[in-house]
Amino acid sequence: MKTTEVRLLRRYLSPQTATLLKELEEECQAILKLLAQLELPGLREEQVEDLIGELSAAILHLHEHTRGLDELLDKEGSTADRP
Repeated sequence: MKTTEVRLLRRYLSPQTATLLKELEEECQAILKLLAQLELPGLREEQVEDLIGELSAAILHLHEHTRGLDELLDKEGSTADRP
């Protein structure tokens, strides 16, 4: 996670939310990388199984990571609207 990116998010969000969103971004990038690797031609069966296993773990982590994030963002948005 780049410190400057987190600082930019913190201009609009709490430090906790900014950090959670940067971690979410990193996990999403990891999933996209795994999906792209699954598209490569000529993968052996064990390579596909390994990639699917990693993808499954990443998706589980993503699911856990985002639990309650929508409520947190709603709360941040409602406090940002106040003068």
